[in-house]
Amino acid sequence: MSLVLRVILIVSSLISFLLCIKKIKKSQMVVADSIVWVIGSFLLILMSIFSGVVEWISAKLGFMAPVNFVFLVVIFFLLVQNFMTNLKISKLNEKVKDLNHYIALEEYKNKK
Repeated sequence: MSLVLRVILIVSSLISFLLCIKKIKKSQMVVADSIVWVIGSFLLILMSIFSGVVEWISAKLGFMAPVNFVFLVVIFFLLVQNFMTNLKISKLNEKVKDLNHYIALEEYKNKK
């Protein structure tokens, strides 16, 4: 893995980690939501520091270049994040539907 890619991984990981910490301190992000981002940042830092391991794994898995393995890991991370977000949206939609039903029942009771 090239030195430029390693530096980019470290810098972007540190920026995302610090952004998560800042958002948590300002109460704009829940700690449970930031765990995935912190783990992803930590994983990218490890991958950039121990690039020999990344090269070995990518060679064993048959990747043409280690950077392709890094892209695969990032894509997997984003898919996990997207899945978790969709779960939360589904739960919120159910709560909105239940609240809508409750309000409709209350309005019906008040009309009588």
